[in-house]
Amino acid sequence: MISIVLADDHPLTRAGLAALINEEEGLNLLGEASDGKQAWEMIEKLRPDVALLDIRMPEMDGITVARKVKDAKLPTKVIMLTAYNAQPYIVAALSAGARGFIVKTSAVMELTQALQSVIGGGIYLDSAIANSVDSASNELEQLSPREREVLLLSSQGFPVKEVAAKLFITERTVQAHLSSVYAKFGAKNKTEALIIALKNGVILVDELLEGELPS
Repeated sequence: MISIVLADDHPLTRAGLAALINEEEGLNLLGEASDGKQAWEMIEKLRPDVALLDIRMPEMDGITVARKVKDAKLPTKVIMLTAYNAQPYIVAALSAGARGFIVKTSAVMELTQALQSVIGGGIYLDSAIANSVDSASNELEQLSPREREVLLLSSQGFPVKEVAAKLFITERTVQAHLSSVYAKFGAKNKTEALIIALKNGVILVDELLEGELPS
């Protein structure tokens, strides 16, 4: 039985998602929240297996709630809910500890797959999000160790200046490595490069969540 806290500030959307969860065998909806502050208090008290959090909420946004869950070292896995193009939020949300993204209009099968994936320690990107990046394949041009380091640190939220300082290279070199990564992956930006890296095992989600370069 997977226990869940659901947070969304739109009553109709929240009611629809709650109905889907309640109808699915093996899922237990512990509570519903209408804003981020209420969601955090509920998560802290109930310790659900999974928190389904809308990205945009009053009082506290979903990414901030995810970071509080991560900083408190709670066992709850966070999946972000979005009605928007999630790409602008992916790097920030994953760095904050989120394990998945679901578009609110997704079928119940997609939600079930997401829950099972994150409970199993994986990461889940809604097919609508994952398929928006066409470059991901099993035949990617291999990154150099330094290119991988730069992409990982950048994806963890470090600005170019800090990445350069950590790796003892210049900021121009950092930018050059990122440009090389984008070219090899056929990515337009860091978010697309990260999605491709995660989908193909070039970067593991646990590395991203560590917030520092693994030894």
